[in-house]
Amino acid sequence: MFTVIFGREGCPYCVRAKEVAERLTAQRDDFNFRYVDIIKEGVSKEDLEKSAGKPCPTVPQIFIDQDHIGGFTEFEAHAKEHLDLYR
Repeated sequence: MFTVIFGREGCPYCVRAKEVAERLTAQRDDFNFRYVDIIKEGVSKEDLEKSAGKPCPTVPQIFIDQDHIGGFTEFEAHAKEHLDLYR
């Protein structure tokens, strides 16, 4: 499974999302991720909303296998429930 985290520098929830993704990468053979700094890579809020199909007022915005999961809180809950985070 491939996860993309869209975030920006200085965002504490983006840092936490990357930490969860790094932990999952270490725990699982089937998990990999890419972190996209939206400022450095020129990704706009409108681009994220188009991909997610709904408003994205904050970062991070996280997609697993191109399915929009949501922000950090939703990603952590998904990881705990479906990916054995903290096992």
